[in-house]
Amino acid sequence: MCLLILAHHSRADYPLIIAANRDEFFDRPTRPLDFWPEHRDILAGRDLQAGGTWMGLHRSGRLAAITNFREPDRIRPDAPTRGHLVSDFIGGHDEAASYLGKLNRSSWRYNGFNLIAGRLGALFYYGNRGAAPQSLEAGIHGLSNHLLDTPWPKVERAKCAMAAIVGQIDPPEPEDLLAFLQDRHQPPAEDLPQTGVGLEWERLLGSVFILSPTYGTRASSVLMVAADGRTHFVERTFDPDGRSRTRQFQLQIPV
Repeated sequence: MCLLILAHHSRADYPLIIAANRDEFFDRPTRPLDFWPEHRDILAGRDLQAGGTWMGLHRSGRLAAITNFREPDRIRPDAPTRGHLVSDFIGGHDEAASYLGKLNRSSWRYNGFNLIAGRLGALFYYGNRGAAPQSLEAGIHGLSNHLLDTPWPKVERAKCAMAAIVGQIDPPEPEDLLAFLQDRHQPPAEDLPQTGVGLEWERLLGSVFILSPTYGTRASSVLMVAADGRTHFVERTFDPDGRSRTRQFQLQIPV
């Protein structure tokens, strides 16, 4: 996952809304959103190369999502896969505060990451290139490949779009959220972050939706949890040429 926008207790009727894009090389094998055959309570996409997932939900209400921290000069190829941090939490028994506390003591083993984990009433954030795990405050938050709410142009642009949607009187629609996730606006070069990948890549990665022949937005995801636990999970996957396919699931989670 490379862009994740959360509206956390910004509406009484939908206390949690997540809109996110997963950016990845198109040749990396992936399974789309579905219940896992060996864990029928886990609903998530799946990385078939390293295992794990980038965003998932358990029928018990446990949820998690992860983004990588972009630092090309510190990548260790022998580090354990970060996608297991999501699947291990949602498929485990520890509550988020305990899970992240344990992870904090061993997070040096992993390449840089940002992890959102918890339940509807208690979400937490932890990035192993930042401070200790913290409870997520109410409001609209944005996360890309740096720390939580780092004001990269695409993060700020997507947060504004989310704020406009959740600020409407009518309940949000998944299609409205999916629409802003396809924003291809590219900010001027002087506004782009400098993360060590070079200007050409910074430009490519600077938009909310990324499209190129080999690397781009593989999936847009929307997770909406109503106050009574009714949950709508939508994933729209994209081919390199932009063709899409949408999968939707509705379930009830505890509140």
